[in-house]
Amino acid sequence: MGVPLIDIADFDGGDLFAKQEIARRWGSAFETVGFASIVGHGISETIIRNIYAEAQRFFDLPHDLKMQCYDQGRRNEGFSPMGREAVGRSAGDAAPIDLCQSIQFVNLHLGEDRPRHWPHGLRQIQADVSSFVAAAAELERKLMRITAVSLDLEEDYFDPHYKRMTTKLRLVDYPDQPTEPAPGQLRNAAHTDFGGFTILRQDDAPGGLQVRLPDGDWIDVKPIPGALVINAGDLIQRWTNDRFRSNLHRVINPPRHLTGSTRRLSIVVFTGPNPDTLITPLPTCLGDGAKYPPILSSDHTRERERLAYLASG
Repeated sequence: MGVPLIDIADFDGGDLFAKQEIARRWGSAFETVGFASIVGHGISETIIRNIYAEAQRFFDLPHDLKMQCYDQGRRNEGFSPMGREAVGRSAGDAAPIDLCQSIQFVNLHLGEDRPRHWPHGLRQIQADVSSFVAAAAELERKLMRITAVSLDLEEDYFDPHYKRMTTKLRLVDYPDQPTEPAPGQLRNAAHTDFGGFTILRQDDAPGGLQVRLPDGDWIDVKPIPGALVINAGDLIQRWTNDRFRSNLHRVINPPRHLTGSTRRLSIVVFTGPNPDTLITPLPTCLGDGAKYPPILSSDHTRERERLAYLASG
């Protein structure tokens, strides 16, 4: 078992067989490993390259300049320095601090960008970043249509729940590691994501993403040129009554002998339905009964974020 590659380009092409085959493969991926790589997604490679280049320049800025974008009162916006995140703790583990830094932007597709969070070094790609998030939001709506078909629901079943969907763009820098990490310390500890589907563009640097298989083994999620990696978050698992898997994944450290050339950068968009969507198990996923009580989407995500972000940085 591995992470399947799915071409979703023909889902909207009018060919019923193609639509059903894409949905079948999609459902199979998320009922087993909880991850898929997709092509045919339509997001511009030029925009992605621009974001990569400027994000690297931002993370190379002196610490005090980056900290101008740090807002201690907000756990999910602005700059998050090294030492602030321990995402493994969101799963209840006493995980060490993660070896990464990041900057986050919330709901750019709704025009809710905050100027204080557009730092020097990123302002020139504000349009590219906003365009990328808008395209990711449209992609997520398409992924929910594919999900609906895979779950024997009407294709537009989720549309009302995604009119005011949530997004969080996260640019993540995993620096080179000249000093050996502490025992058990990783770039990102093993965790599950909190919300809906996560949309990830990863690079091919050493020390990358791994996902845990049902037998407990870990496998690499290999970068594929032009592809995006999609994984289901806890909200999707809850919504599907455990039919789709929100699977454990982690970002491992690079081999020590490669120190000096192991910097890694990821572009991640976390998505979710309207904040006031009441998450109850879907009618086609009930089986022997609902496994979860109803919960608002916003309440579910807020509690998971509270556990993952440390109070100080």
